[in-house]
Amino acid sequence: MKKTLIIGFGNIDRQDDGVAWHVLLRIAQRLNRLASTNDEIEFELVGLNPELVYVLQLTPELAETIAGFERICFIDAHTGRIEQEFLLSPLQAGYQNSPFTHHMTPETLLSLASALYQKAPQAALASIRGHEFNFSRELSARTDQLADQAVNQIIKWLDE
Repeated sequence: MKKTLIIGFGNIDRQDDGVAWHVLLRIAQRLNRLASTNDEIEFELVGLNPELVYVLQLTPELAETIAGFERICFIDAHTGRIEQEFLLSPLQAGYQNSPFTHHMTPETLLSLASALYQKAPQAALASIRGHEFNFSRELSARTDQLADQAVNQIIKWLDE
């Protein structure tokens, strides 16, 4: 398997915004890395392939990290801006302007890795529809089902 990073981002304390954390947990279980679920599990670089990482938001510092991988799968929630409830789609590096100074897109992060480190990993985005964004670590029923679908598709992507 090519050196692969699966990086989820979002706020785990805002219900469906944290769907990426739940997807990473299920992937870790499918890869036989975890024996049980635990709300305190942290996903960070540990030298395995694929690597599973979870962050609150994408930051410029991650460009160096992703430059060290051949393939990257970003996982995030969306609020309906994408027609499909779940979509796993390829990404290309490219700067994307954002009205929020604290918000960086996967495409912009890929662009930084290319510009700073001359690395262009193959990349994909798993975008999962969030339905509820209350203060909770539990997913809504619909997003929970979509999380299972995302896990299956990401596992298939790993085998490609």
